[in-house]
Amino acid sequence: MNMGDNIQLPHATGILPAHAIRALINDGRIVLDKPLDDDQVQPASLDLRLGNIAYRVQASFLPGIDKSVDQRLEELSLHKVDLSEGAVLETNCVYIVPLLESVKLAKNISAMTNPKSSTGRIDVFTRVITDFGEEFDKIPAGYFGGLYAEISPRTFPILVREGSRLSQIRFRVGNGRHSDNELKRLHEEFNLVQLPQNSRLKVNIDNGIALRVDLKGSVVEGHGGKKLIGYRAKRHAGLIDVDKRAALPIEKFWEPIYATETNSLILDPDQFYILASKEAIHIPPHYAAEMVPYNTLVGEFRVHYAGFFDPGFGHDQAGGSGAKGVLEVRSHDVPFILEDGQIIGRLVFERLTDTPVELYGQLSGSNYQAQGLKLSKHFING
Repeated sequence: MNMGDNIQLPHATGILPAHAIRALINDGRIVLDKPLDDDQVQPASLDLRLGNIAYRVQASFLPGIDKSVDQRLEELSLHKVDLSEGAVLETNCVYIVPLLESVKLAKNISAMTNPKSSTGRIDVFTRVITDFGEEFDKIPAGYFGGLYAEISPRTFPILVREGSRLSQIRFRVGNGRHSDNELKRLHEEFNLVQLPQNSRLKVNIDNGIALRVDLKGSVVEGHGGKKLIGYRAKRHAGLIDVDKRAALPIEKFWEPIYATETNSLILDPDQFYILASKEAIHIPPHYAAEMVPYNTLVGEFRVHYAGFFDPGFGHDQAGGSGAKGVLEVRSHDVPFILEDGQIIGRLVFERLTDTPVELYGQLSGSNYQAQGLKLSKHFING
């Protein structure tokens, strides 16, 4: 088989599961500069690792059809940062980091990238670009070449090093995304989302399944009997080492937000919030999902920088019953009032090309299975 030939899979379209990703690695279609980490392959995605150099650049950019990333870096790079022993990436600066993974995709396989959940929850804006690329986070079918992370910490400076994982990549054959009619059938069969008991709200399926924000909250231990609905990030709080788990006190970095009599919340411009969905989410084993990150029809804010949901998230047999969607929210330009139950994003579902061997919740890296309102893994009792 030539490297550019099509790959034959059980289903003609869909997302590749973990064992198919491992096959791509074994076939040399995913090229690793260093051996694979034990937990790097997830149920329907591959974590991407930073290389040993970061380039501080003047501004975010796309290479365009006539230039490689290296050519653009020659024009825009301000200085290099050595990541081999660890280095701090400062807020409101833009960095380009070559990744330890590159690809030689077959003609029928494309890919898309997204921040990992832990990256989005600490307000680190990251996207992936390619040589001669005209879009962020999209790797076209048949692409041969390197992958590069664009990183811009928004609220907290971060400590990273070679091998740190901020982004993830999914591989796709064709387009296995489900229409609304198919989603209705799937919801009837698998109960894809579940609203609270006695809720007057109904499941909304229209270009995906709607997720609604929960601003009534619930009583959580340690909050004096108040109903916790979310967290607002504190500015100038300190440094976050992206590779250390359960190392930081919540109160140093986050201000808790409690329910009010109006069950509403005013989003301040350019403040970062962690909120939760009303719906419990269920991703059946043969499917994956993604949250649409921004929709001007529901308000001038962005929700969920990290939008991948793996097969088995919220699945009873994988220990995920009752898992909520955690919403990373930032308002733009003007203050915006959120109301309890307001639609804040939509989940789109896509089938897998093959039956997965492992589900989310069955791997050591499944940090957010059965989650409610939950901060990133970096925080103590987060």
